[in-house]
Amino acid sequence: MYGFYFIVVFLGILVAYAGFEETMNLFVYADLQVRYAFIRGKMKWMGWKLKRQLARDATQFQNLFKEYNNEHKDLS
Repeated sequence: MYGFYFIVVFLGILVAYAGFEETMNLFVYADLQVRYAFIRGKMKWMGWKLKRQLARDATQFQNLFKEYNNEHKDLS
């Protein structure tokens, strides 16, 4: 129950000090920062997945390239 009172008093102090509009801007800023943190995490995860996929594809391409060169050397 003390937590609820603390939050209400804290919000009241913020509104009294900075005004309603600035208090709302503070919450909007905090919300955007949290969303941006999640997006950065998703981007990092996608980067790791892309790096692993490219490593696999590079190995497959090298094998295919060697096989292609071996086939065309026999024809010459």
